[in-house]
Amino acid sequence: MNIGVKSGSQAKAGRDRFTLTGRSIALDRRVNAIRGDLADLALAGKYFAPHYSCPQTFSLVATRAAMRSKPDHGSTAVSELLQGELFQAIDVAGGWAWGFSAHDHYVGYIPVAALGKPLEPTHLVSASAALVFAEANIKSPEVSLLPMGSLVAGAVEGAFLKTSGGFIHLRHLSSMGEIDNDPVMIAETLTGSPYLWGGRSSFGLDCSGLVQLCLARCGIAAPRDTDMQMAALGEEIGSDDALQRGDIIFFPGHVGFMADGDNLIHANAYWMQVTTEPLADVVARLADGHAQPLLARKRIKA
Repeated sequence: MNIGVKSGSQAKAGRDRFTLTGRSIALDRRVNAIRGDLADLALAGKYFAPHYSCPQTFSLVATRAAMRSKPDHGSTAVSELLQGELFQAIDVAGGWAWGFSAHDHYVGYIPVAALGKPLEPTHLVSASAALVFAEANIKSPEVSLLPMGSLVAGAVEGAFLKTSGGFIHLRHLSSMGEIDNDPVMIAETLTGSPYLWGGRSSFGLDCSGLVQLCLARCGIAAPRDTDMQMAALGEEIGSDDALQRGDIIFFPGHVGFMADGDNLIHANAYWMQVTTEPLADVVARLADGHAQPLLARKRIKA
């Protein structure tokens, strides 16, 4: 896919000069686009870099794509983009775009071939997955399968949305702007979805990806990683207060939702899928390797 950026190119920032008013501050490179040779133009004046570049906006045109720590398919996945989501590219070289996802500012590398022109979505996939048909007929051939959270644009034709990639039944979609009010219900529809490090779709997701995806469906923007979520989401629950459905429980490097007062629903590497199990069992497993297996109990108030 030609995204209109030449390999090795950086968006020109003109000939403006930037001056630090003090020392270059320490920034979290997970959510601030900083490399040894280049940084996001928005950081000029805050962080010293040899060069700055103004991000260019693109959408993911692939079904999904891992955001990687290095421009290498064998490198660690740090997150994932779903079809239609926006990516802010700061640099393009060697078939890879370096930048950050627009929804949470997480930094990583995406294959250039997975990117295209910015999409103005009309709907999102609200079912655990949505079939894309060749025609507005459920008996027509399947073209592709989109995971929950994918963004699409099109016009309604009967019971279908006609998109550039095919026809999607409206039962699997929600209009942009529609929100749910129960993130746990959404998580429950993903029961059995495989655990995938860096994933954030129904085709594979990690613990914080599950929390981020489900909260997004309820109109709540959540950061990408567990430590960020613990710092940003909700209010502490008193030690004497009973847990309830929707409470968010944080562990060392892990997070999940309370399905009720006793059971946790979470994407986890122990069962390698989204499961619901007693919170006490999760705490007991983690206690083997952690002196403090439960770090925080948070509640998002309406």
